[in-house]
Formats: sequence, C-alpha cells, structure tokens
Amino acid sequence: MVKLGRCIVFLACMSITAQAAAQSPGDLKGTLIVLNKNGHNASFIDLGSGEMLATLPTGQGPHELIVTDDGRWAIGTDYAGGNSLTVFDVENLEVEKTINLDKYPRPHGILFLPGQEEVIVTSELSSSLVIVNFRTGEVVRTIDTNQNGSHMVAVSEDGRVAYTSNGNSNSVSVIDIPGGQFIKAIDVPKRPEAISTNKSGSEIWVGSNDESVVSIISPQDESVIAQWSGFEWPYRILLTDDERYAIMPDLGNGKLRFFDVVSRTELGSIDLRQASPQGVTLYSDDRTLFLSLSAENKVLVIDIESREVLGEYLTGEAPDGIAYSPLVLRKTIVYQ
Repeated sequence: MVKLGRCIVFLACMSITAQAAAQSPGDLKGTLIVLNKNGHNASFIDLGSGEMLATLPTGQGPHELIVTDDGRWAIGTDYAGGNSLTVFDVENLEVEKTINLDKYPRPHGILFLPGQEEVIVTSELSSSLVIVNFRTGEVVRTIDTNQNGSHMVAVSEDGRVAYTSNGNSNSVSVIDIPGGQFIKAIDVPKRPEAISTNKSGSEIWVGSNDESVVSIISPQDESVIAQWSGFEWPYRILLTDDERYAIMPDLGNGKLRFFDVVSRTELGSIDLRQASPQGVTLYSDDRTLFLSLSAENKVLVIDIESREVLGEYLTGEAPDGIAYSPLVLRKTIVYQ
C-alpha cells in the first residue's frame, strides 16, 4: 500500500514524503482531490508518489465535489454553514474564487451541465436547483423542485432532465432543465438521499435511508424496476461510465456493496466496519475506485472487479466528497 504521513504546517510550505508499504496501488497517475468536512479544506494528492501537494481552504462544511474532464477546474459545495461554492484552479493549486449562494442556502449536490461551463446545484433550504456559471460566478437561473429537502441531484447525459432526492418529502422531483420547470414528483421509500441515473435518464437509482433500500425507478410510469434491501444508510450510488457496475457505500453498516447493472444482482461487498465509507469517484480506467473513509481520515483505492483494496492515502479531517483530475502536478506545496 501507499500510506501518506501526516503533515503539520506552520506558516509556509513543506514537502510530504510518501511512506512505501507492502503493496502499491498500481500505476496511477493524476491528482486526487478530497473535501475534508471538519477541516473546512481540500486535500490535493499526487496519485503516483502519494505526496500531499496542497491543502487549500474551502467554505464551511464542504461536502460534494466535481472536476472538469480536462482536470483543470474543481468545484465544491460548502453545505454546512458555507452557503457557497469553492472553485479550485487545479493546475496552479489555488482557490480561484468563492461563489456566494446566501440566497440559496445549504448547497449540496452538484453536477456539470453539457459544455462544463455551468453547474447545477441543489439548495436544500430553498427547495430549488441553482444553475451557476462557475467561470463568471453568475447565478444563471433557478428552478423550483416543489418539494422539501432537495439534497442530491442526478442529470441525464444530454443535460435535459434532472432528478433530485427530496429527503423531507419522500420523493424525487423530475425537472425539465432546458424548459426550466418542475415536471412532477415521484413518491419513493422514505428519506431518499443517494441518487443517480443512467446516461439516457430512463432509470432513477435512489437510496432511502429510513426504509434501508435502494430502488431503481422508471421516471415514465414510476414503477419499481428493481430493489435491494439490507442497507443501513445507502450514502451514495455510483455507476461506472460503461454502466456495467453500480457501487454503493453503506455508511450505517460500514460496507461497500457492488452490483451488476445488467443482471440486477449483487456481486459482493467489502466490510469496512466503523470506517464510515462516504464519497466515491472513478479513476480514468473505469474499474478503479476511490472511496473516502470519514472516520479514518483516508481514501482507499479499490479494484471494482476483484473487490480488492489496492492501497490508501491519508487526507484531512473527515473526508467526504472526492474527485479525480488527470493532471500530473509537479510542485509540492501545502498552504494553511
């Protein structure tokens, strides 16, 4: 494994040396970016060397994170008290800007729209989706979800339809993005949080915390296509880019569960006990997974097909949202 040493920073910058352990996570290249909820900052980690390249500040309580396909820009939601978006210049290891969302409090779920100039963000307290041009910092428009507690968002690949998980209304909102309007609400098992969709938008994958299930729902006729039980807190749902596998961290049970999307069967799980598995993201090969363990302040590297843990990296305090950038950065700087 690769395990990174902890860093204590006083005023300037310092280099952090990776400590080699028994097994390498493989030939990984690029940069892993991790939001640390309790540290109110983001860790930038070089995957090849295991070095911590930078620790940059965010707003209060950062949660979800996305990165442009070219790896240049990362945007995180400052959910728990921040009411903002933090935009990172990944290439230069800098905070580019902070976008104020005080009018749209508790921003949480975030995804890119086609073209990757605009992001779509849930505002939990205003029951709305907020579309923001992250380059200019302008709020382009808002769309009401007409439900309470809109926490996470999923978007079809063409950017035409969005689905929000509405934890306080036990529903999923269906949103016409180009038309800027709410279409309907679909009743789902209680306290939905995790949500995803396939590229066509023909399936809604939703995790329901109070009823301990994950369901696949048809947005057309609202039927349940498939459902799995035995969850305690199905925290996130991640589909591989080729839509072959679904990976679901079960925060309450301390497990990472793997499913075959085509056959709708569970393939197995990894027991993580009290490590608090939370954020998930994919490496460029679509078969290597990064998983944040909030209680252990680290990220695991996992092979999806073998379900083998390949390595780990240390992070800041209480890591959650994570994202991958293909950029290989050379300088090793830590800011405080």
